[in-house]
Amino acid sequence: MSLLRSPAPMKIFLLCVFVLWLHVIPSLGQAPPQDAVPASRLQHLRHGTNASGWFAQVYDRQGYTKEHFQTWITAEDLALMKAMGFDHVRLSVNPEPMFTMNHPNDIPAEYLGYLDAAVKMILDHDLAVIIDIHPEDDFKKRLTDDNFVPQFADFWRALAQHYSSWDPDRVFFEVLNEPEQERYRWYGVQAKLVAAIRQGTPQHTIIAAGAQWSNDDELVFLEPIRDPNVIYNFHFYSPYLFTHQGATWGVYYWRWVKGLRYPSTLESSQKAALSVPEAADRLAVIRYGYEHWNADRIDGEISQIAQWGQQHNAPVICDEFGVYRDYADPHDRAEWIKDVRTSLERHGIGWTVWDYSGSFGVVTKNNGHAVPDERIVGALGLSLPKSRN
Repeated sequence: MSLLRSPAPMKIFLLCVFVLWLHVIPSLGQAPPQDAVPASRLQHLRHGTNASGWFAQVYDRQGYTKEHFQTWITAEDLALMKAMGFDHVRLSVNPEPMFTMNHPNDIPAEYLGYLDAAVKMILDHDLAVIIDIHPEDDFKKRLTDDNFVPQFADFWRALAQHYSSWDPDRVFFEVLNEPEQERYRWYGVQAKLVAAIRQGTPQHTIIAAGAQWSNDDELVFLEPIRDPNVIYNFHFYSPYLFTHQGATWGVYYWRWVKGLRYPSTLESSQKAALSVPEAADRLAVIRYGYEHWNADRIDGEISQIAQWGQQHNAPVICDEFGVYRDYADPHDRAEWIKDVRTSLERHGIGWTVWDYSGSFGVVTKNNGHAVPDERIVGALGLSLPKSRN
């Protein structure tokens, strides 16, 4: 007897069974998805630092080894982070040592064990953790290949499933560090990756970003993803001429720029331009002196992000900002960091400074022992542990 010809009670019974199968059975054994980012989770992402060079951007001879993982960031480092007032760590993770083409969901158990130990050690020090997938540029460029995107999605699904039983209030998943795709393609790619992560874990909060290196102007272009349990992040290094002066990566002529001051002045920009070989690049440096980069200019930039978040009812964080320390004046470096941090907090935006002990670091390492930079700690509104004062 067909459903259409069956008596009314039978129709009702079969309809109830169908609804039960559709909505209840698939969810057995797992909690329902979150319908928004819980406020309690955002409170764990107010003042953080990046743990670079630990599971990503490892360029020394030791490489991605057990010895490196056990010595780069230690329990002493995490205790210091907590004592200074940080509440979370952004753990950069290069997926390449764990990624196998055509078998992306087969994550090596030994390597995953090293990562588990690091995440657990962070949590044990009462710090939240952002698991930030942070590959090298060549890996990111592969996302322009439609055949590669599903493999990366399968990898993310497996990784999220692995951590699905870990504390969802303190473990966060960041889709990709500084995507390089153009805007429209990245929107589609990111939506697919978010869907894969969500299949792996229904409750954890995901952190998404705009295209083109997560710059603030790319985030305001982005339309929110159709997943309510997502935080949107951006990176802030403006103006790059100041924050990356002397850097040997990025725009080539940055390496020639040294001694540029903040707030911007025409005098310092004209002086710094003298060492730049090409006329067009010298002009770019001189323009910095006319651009009035100061606390008000920075706040004007960040306020656009805050307005985007309010417009879309979407929580926003800044999980990278900082100044390359080799050539910036120490006072100016601290002043820029203070101005950015103050603006972020004024707009209710949580932050994660770049970085803990690298070339933008809050601390320097001396024979494996971390020495905090008092200026930078103060600029971040934090404090040195009493035993170090």
